[in-house]
Amino acid sequence: MSQAHPISEQEQASGRASSLPVMVASGVAGLVLVATLALWFHYGTQVFFEMIRTGLSACF
Repeated sequence: MSQAHPISEQEQASGRASSLPVMVASGVAGLVLVATLALWFHYGTQVFFEMIRTGLSACF
């Protein structure tokens, strides 16, 4: 039988460090979602979609 070995402090720290980019990406995605909803409620759906369409056409 194999015995479970306790997780060292270094392994725990590396686990936390690898989750940092995930947390940052989640925070950025949340801010984008909140900004999108705020613009939608402020300008209404027609103006909101028109702004998105105009912005995309300016990029390409």
